Formats: sequence, C-alpha cells, structure tokens
Amino acid sequence: MRLAAILCLLLLVISWNSVPEDTPVIYLIGDSTCAIKSDDAFPEMGWGVPFITFFNDSIRVENHAVNGRSTKSFKEEGRWDRIKGTLKAGDWVFIQFGHNDEVPSKVGRYTTPDEFQDNLMQYVKETRAVGANPVLLTPVTRRSFENGVLVDTHEQYARLVRDVAVDLNVPLIDMTKKSMGLVNQFGEEKSVLLYHHLATGEHPNYPNGKEDNTHFNELGARKMAQLVLDGIEELELGLNLYVVKGTR
Repeated sequence: MRLAAILCLLLLVISWNSVPEDTPVIYLIGDSTCAIKSDDAFPEMGWGVPFITFFNDSIRVENHAVNGRSTKSFKEEGRWDRIKGTLKAGDWVFIQFGHNDEVPSKVGRYTTPDEFQDNLMQYVKETRAVGANPVLLTPVTRRSFENGVLVDTHEQYARLVRDVAVDLNVPLIDMTKKSMGLVNQFGEEKSVLLYHHLATGEHPNYPNGKEDNTHFNELGARKMAQLVLDGIEELELGLNLYVVKGTR
C-alpha cells in the first residue's frame, strides 16, 4: 500500500510537471459563492467548482476564492501576493467580491465604498502590469424575496464594480443581473432548488437541515457557472477555444 501511494504521488508530480510553463491560467479570486468547499460542507458548492470542468487541458483554472473573504481580507492575508508571484502575461484573473465587503458588521472584512473600489483597481492594475487580463464580476444574488419580488441586496456594491469596469475599461460580467434573472425565472418557490436548502435528516452533514439563501447547491453552482460562461462568450474574450465541446 505504501509503495502504491508513492507511485501515485510520483505520477501526480510527473503529470503536473508535464504541463507547459506557458499554459495560460484563469485565476478565480473571490468569496464563498465561488470557493471550493470542505467535505463536511457538501452539498454546498461555489460556482468555481463546476466552472473548472468547462475547459480543456490547453488552459488551467485555479480557484483561489475563499469563504468569507473581501477585497480587503484577501489582500491582507497575502493571498493576492501569492497569485502575483506566478501571474504571467496571457493569464486571466476573474475578480468577484462584494458579499463580505458590503456588510459593516463583518469586522476586518468590511470595506467602505471608496476602499472597495480602490482595492478592485489595485487588482486590475497589478494584473495588467504583467500583461495578464482582468475580468470583473458583480456579486451573485442572494435569494431574498419581499412580497414576491426579488430584492437586489448588492445594489450599491454591484454598481461600484460596474463603475470601476467603465473607468478602467475592464471586461465586466454582470453576475448580479444575470443571477437575478435566473432566480426570477425559477420564481420564489422553485428557486429554493438552486440554494443550500436541506430538510431535517436529508443529508448527514446537516442532520438538523439547512436554510441558506446565499450559497448554492450543486445545481445552483452549475447554473451560476454557466452564466459566467455566457458572459465570457458575450464579451468575446478569446477563451472560447479552450471550452470543452458540447459544454453549451
């Protein structure tokens, strides 16, 4: 068993090293709505997980999004510096924050509107400084209905992202609008199917059930990832040649 484990490790190393150094990379940076989850959080899922499966081996997708992060805390923890250490010309950085930036009670993560825009501008400018390509995304919607109407809980911070995109001429995927359109299409009742809702006893990770209108389940994550892919196609970013045939 020990020998088999060593051989598997060697194969992984060889496989990783066989990837050409000039292979373009799509870096995803953001919060829990995009992030990879721990096993004990399943079936909660960020859209970055199925997004990776849309692309062929000619490009690599790295999901660096982390639960609870804002434009501020992502930098302060050194996560952006680590990405900059490997970022190269021809790479892509998809930037989606806002969920945590916009909440004043989240100490250490909250950013004022001015700070939020300054942080986004830093990510954009430092990405461009090495010849890589930034893409801004507005935050995905929460499932927040009032009297049957879906409320835009990200209105201010989504607008701030849009303004930065215009000011710096950055490609923008408006996930707030796209995801609200999707949730409205499902409707108030059926949109539960997209989010992290579980009945008592339905899943061993949540014996008491779960009612979460911010994070997605597998279906919701894939639907959101497809919206990001739609945005890529609409913007004609030149990434279509890396998309697996039959994905759409």
